[in-house]
Amino acid sequence: MTQKSPPIKDVELPRPAEAESGADNEASLGDVAYEELSRLILTRKLPGGSLVVEGRLALQLNISRTPMREAMLRLAAEGLLVKQGSRSYAVRQVQPVEFFQALKVRELLEGEAVTLAIGRIPKAVIDELREGIRQLGTLGSQEAAHWEMDDRLHMLFPEALGNGTLMKIIRQLRMTTRLFELTSPSGRVQADAAEHIAILDAVEKGDARQARTAMVTHLRNVAAEILDIVTGRDSGPLKRERR
Repeated sequence: MTQKSPPIKDVELPRPAEAESGADNEASLGDVAYEELSRLILTRKLPGGSLVVEGRLALQLNISRTPMREAMLRLAAEGLLVKQGSRSYAVRQVQPVEFFQALKVRELLEGEAVTLAIGRIPKAVIDELREGIRQLGTLGSQEAAHWEMDDRLHMLFPEALGNGTLMKIIRQLRMTTRLFELTSPSGRVQADAAEHIAILDAVEKGDARQARTAMVTHLRNVAAEILDIVTGRDSGPLKRERR
């Protein structure tokens, strides 16, 4: 499952003045670097295995090494980066076993979260999210907007519970599955949309059992399609997708 990663120099990073006005101290510059690197990793513009060199990135962002170092340390603590030499890191690569294990735990936690969130989410929020998902589901390929919408859908339920520990755990598991460097069969964009809408429909109806079933079914469908690729059972066109 090893893939050749593009060099970091091919990725254009915005300078702090473009990313955040008034970023005139190391704390704010550290936040700029952290947010931008997180986005590049989670949208796979920096895929697994890509080298992230402190000095090079500091130069590209036109900031000192201290805030860049702090940002990279934060990302390493969150599991997005791993140490690679004395002055550099690499984007963490997730292996199939870890991916499937994380997805299984997500079944348990997200199934429970959506059940407990019944009655806690305003109808207007559900309607707005459903419409956004429906529109994105008509597109033929995965875009950054899909990943953002996917985050909104899956984090909606733990956030509605106000359980900080649950939110942190689910967010970390989602990072792990997002980092998994595999391609997916065509059709998952539309399938994701349909499965997400089924979850929202059950939540809107107040059907806790159906909401849990819809969530678990969605995650198991993702796992099944990835398993087909890992075992070579899928021979269709491969497209890079998010998990």
